[in-house]
Amino acid sequence: MLSRRAIVSISSKRGLLSPSSRVLAHAKRPLGCCHQQQQWKSTLSLDNAQNHQLHNSETKIQPKKKLPVPDFSDAKAAYETKTTMELVRAMTVFQLCRIPILVKHSEMLLGLSRKVLGATISDAMLKASLFGHFCGGENEEQMRPVLKQLQSSGIGSILDYAAEDDGSGSASNESDSADTTTTPVVETVDQVFQDAIPKARMYDYESEHQCDRHVETFKKCIRSVKNLDADGFAAIKVTALGNPKLLEKMSRALREVKNLYSKFDADQDGFISRAEFEQGYKFFFRDDVETDLDEMYEVLDPNHTGRVDFITWSMMLKPMDLPKITAKCRQIGPLSLVSPTEEEVELMEAMFNRGHELAKEASECGTRLLIDAEQYRFQPAIDNLVLDLERNYNAVDKTDKPIIYNTYQCYLKDTAERLKTDMERSERHSFHFGAKLVRGAYMEGERALAESLDYPSPIHDTIEDTHACYNDSVDFLLRQSVEAVDDRKVELMLASHNQGSIEKAIQTMDELDIDPQSSTISFAQLYGMQDMLTYNLGQNGFRAYKYVPYGEVGEVMPYLIRRANENSAIAGGAAKELWMIRTELKRRMFG
Repeated sequence: MLSRRAIVSISSKRGLLSPSSRVLAHAKRPLGCCHQQQQWKSTLSLDNAQNHQLHNSETKIQPKKKLPVPDFSDAKAAYETKTTMELVRAMTVFQLCRIPILVKHSEMLLGLSRKVLGATISDAMLKASLFGHFCGGENEEQMRPVLKQLQSSGIGSILDYAAEDDGSGSASNESDSADTTTTPVVETVDQVFQDAIPKARMYDYESEHQCDRHVETFKKCIRSVKNLDADGFAAIKVTALGNPKLLEKMSRALREVKNLYSKFDADQDGFISRAEFEQGYKFFFRDDVETDLDEMYEVLDPNHTGRVDFITWSMMLKPMDLPKITAKCRQIGPLSLVSPTEEEVELMEAMFNRGHELAKEASECGTRLLIDAEQYRFQPAIDNLVLDLERNYNAVDKTDKPIIYNTYQCYLKDTAERLKTDMERSERHSFHFGAKLVRGAYMEGERALAESLDYPSPIHDTIEDTHACYNDSVDFLLRQSVEAVDDRKVELMLASHNQGSIEKAIQTMDELDIDPQSSTISFAQLYGMQDMLTYNLGQNGFRAYKYVPYGEVGEVMPYLIRRANENSAIAGGAAKELWMIRTELKRRMFG
């Protein structure tokens, strides 16, 4: 156990102790033997003693100042940088979003407008309404004044090229498209997410060439962050880098790799011993092929601990390795059925290369890269790619901060387990850990799909469980951030419109003495929504960000439709914003 002095020394170096705590720690250090102290006291003159007493009173330890929670009902602070016309537009947009029939048929109405009035007039109308309110512009130059206005209020930006597909598109017949077979199950999955409201955001896969074009678009986004907001973020989606159906198959393969681990772990103690490995291998794989089991186990257990845990197992077995492994299976089973073909392995490698190309660009620009979470059927494959990027671009010996952030959806039942597993991976492999926490965006589709295919829903049963998971995850990451050693950093992006979660996070920051301006934690809300949270956070010294979508009007229409649906569904949130906007307009008009 460390002594008090050792703990104080370590904590002081890492900045965990407040100035007052360091004074206290210093005061508790031994001053020497009693005889020396008495001799010192006896020779001290009255004047010196009085001066010493005065000095002590001046340096008396003051109680640590409590970290103030912003007043999120302060409408003036939330909207003081907005013009009156911008507030009128915001009020109009939120009022329109509260008309159910208008929102329900918004996609049809926007399409009809473009056909009847033409793209030019329709786009101008959108720029004056939905697009102008929810998007930062069409390109870097149009975004520049928007981001400057945010920065004037202490708010940073997360740039997101918002062109998207609603999930209903189909792959083209180009020669470089992935060869995927459409089964009744796949058709069911696609239909469920196509019918979901709000619609699931997903890129439409046409060809590998199109994926390469997406890479160039994302590179421009990363460079725009560097040019417009040096401390900003760029956001990308992995479904833009490869065929989503390939991601889905890759995810099933990764789940079967986890199931195989559980089968090898005969006594279910969480570890595979050498004996269990040999027994499991001989049971599932043919022994007519010459195999050196000792050599295989040595790869999994290089430190000769005599046991292999899941983290090591999962780091060593990749989906691209499955064809070689399943070739030795005694019979065709779940693992063999999801093993990729040679063509699919090439496509997986191409997708990974695209991810590395973007991570390298972000690393060279010094821009943090947020990898968005997506549908549950894709998430294991996305996590696998992100882990590969983290090990390369978040390595402690290569950077002083996490460049790659993974996103965790707290409405999923397995989020807490995944967070802890990934945190341990970062500790073992010495890379900085960056996490964006969201509640989740695909709840309706996920639950409908689970019901359609008769499997347990991955979504928490109640909203209270989701709230608890979110708040517990924030608490876990903040505590991990102050316990991190060896120059490893843990950073958190709290992406939430939930005021309660923000206030709880601030309370934990206060408890752990986390500086609001440190990169440990940032807060983010969508552009055009919840300004009362973002602006009050930014003006009170917290690291606040707006998630700023951009792109040509025609390309971001699906995004705008989703925003309208979300504001219609969350009537309480929109009502509160409307009330605050009206309050600020009344203040301006009547004082």
